[in-house]
Amino acid sequence: MHIHILGICGTFMGSMAVLAKELGHHVTGSDANVYPPMSTQLEAQGIELTQGYDPAQLDPAPDLVVIGNAMSRGNPAVEYVLNKGLPYVSGPQWLADHVLQGRWVLAVAGTHGKTTTSSMLAWVLEHAGMSPGFLIGGVPQNFSVSARLGDTPFFVIEADEYDSAFFDKRSKFVHYRPRTAILNNLEYDHADIFPDLPAIERQFHHLVRTIPSEGLVIHPTTEPALLRVIEMGCWTPVQTTGAGGQWQVKLLSEDGSKFEVMFEGVAHGVVEWDMTGQHNVANALATLAAARHVGVVPSMGIAALSAFKSVKRRMEKVAEVRGITIYDDFAHHPTAIATTLDGLRKRIGDAPLIAIIEPRSNSMKLGAHRDGLPESVVDADQVIWYAPANLGWDLGATAALCSVPSIVSDSLEGIIERVKSQAQPGTHVVIMSNGGFGGLHGKLAEALQ
Repeated sequence: MHIHILGICGTFMGSMAVLAKELGHHVTGSDANVYPPMSTQLEAQGIELTQGYDPAQLDPAPDLVVIGNAMSRGNPAVEYVLNKGLPYVSGPQWLADHVLQGRWVLAVAGTHGKTTTSSMLAWVLEHAGMSPGFLIGGVPQNFSVSARLGDTPFFVIEADEYDSAFFDKRSKFVHYRPRTAILNNLEYDHADIFPDLPAIERQFHHLVRTIPSEGLVIHPTTEPALLRVIEMGCWTPVQTTGAGGQWQVKLLSEDGSKFEVMFEGVAHGVVEWDMTGQHNVANALATLAAARHVGVVPSMGIAALSAFKSVKRRMEKVAEVRGITIYDDFAHHPTAIATTLDGLRKRIGDAPLIAIIEPRSNSMKLGAHRDGLPESVVDADQVIWYAPANLGWDLGATAALCSVPSIVSDSLEGIIERVKSQAQPGTHVVIMSNGGFGGLHGKLAEALQ
């Protein structure tokens, strides 16, 4: 079967393409922005990519068009599909029908940490010899691909609350019907599709409604929005993590790189790993709870986490030039920016830390998070904000509210010059964006040479 995917370089759609290929389909796809790491992964799998949405790519007609949620009415390829009456489906629906049917699905939902936690969970099951299938919105370094079918009942999926397609406004995760569900955290996000936090809570409750009574829901005790979701009705056993929960930790290092794991008051071992930050400690606890639900004893899970390598673009060290370390990070919400910088600050101590931030997500462009930005960067020594041409609010005014030195730049060249003038050996530079950022990482490393 020839499947053509519109919006194939999105992290979800790209992963779905890999699974379709593995099922034996002829897979092609197109996107407005074809960039790594997804484009590299797809090309390595022999999937043909087209830049842009010229309807000519749909002639001769494929057997099925899978339409990504970034596509909207008015897109020339979408209009062609509708006018010609070509069969089409959303990505989550295709996945539910062709991959998840009959599997034990372990879903990881939440505003932050989905990619990292689903990577951890897939790795813990792999390490325990359970060879899970998985679909992750990033490239986990323990596996080097973002998706695979797997040949056991277990399937780990990053379960996103974003909508499914222009013709299906339900959250993607409503399609997945998990047996084990991690609800990591819940804050307001996706201002382009959700009017407020209660609207997102309702979608999370739709997810909870689909989990069987023999399943398991895992959530931290510290998230008021998730407690409200559970209070709307829950028909499934629940395990909690964090303060006062069944799963707890004793931190053995301030940066979160070493901690003891306790379940129901009993110590099960120590995780010692390369990750930093309280958020990753919380991700680890949820992972161990989910893995135990499918039969992985905590001590085995702890051993696996100690060998866990992070996901590409999650505090990924991409270069070290003349003693200056450059990291690539996907953070695009004030909470994620704050927790990431806090973890790095605790690891590097007083070393100089420069944060370069592109407010690129739809919520950022709409200004939904701007009030939280000044507070999110307090652990940096200085911040460079990138102002893209289409930003609809005054980034300079936000930068002026920061308690650390902050400047706004409207060009990559300007950012590079600023870093060159400020960075010295021992400086750590974190580049934060949920897009390709014009290849800034490589350009900066080159300029520093």
